[in-house]
Amino acid sequence: MAELKTKQHDADVGAFISSFADTEQKRKDSFEILKLMQDLTGHAPKMWGNAIIGFGQYHYKSERSRQEGDWPLVGFSPRKAAISLYVYTGGPGQEELLQDLGKFKMGKSCIYIKRLADIDQEALKKLMRSTIAFLQTKYN
Repeated sequence: MAELKTKQHDADVGAFISSFADTEQKRKDSFEILKLMQDLTGHAPKMWGNAIIGFGQYHYKSERSRQEGDWPLVGFSPRKAAISLYVYTGGPGQEELLQDLGKFKMGKSCIYIKRLADIDQEALKKLMRSTIAFLQTKYN
């Protein structure tokens, strides 16, 4: 079984944002998301792999393969095209929560935003709480 490449490590999160976010707006939004996620989760931010900032973690076992590993409960990455928010599992009630979120694009399991101002932060908090509850119930 192949080992996961995206693992938690102790690189400096603030330095990563300052160097990786490619615009001043993205840096500003990233530091606001950092505070929002840390306040909501109560977990310190940690780097995962070379570009994901995660909060908390859970251990999963795939239902379709023998793959298992650790992953953050929620997280984000200030990527070049958009900020990727890892806050969605497709769990019960989450489709309805997306309706209040605002302007975003959907990936397989993440949400892409151009700016934090494009989304409703209270709706984002509800989505994160739902994701965390779902993951903790399913994997703990």
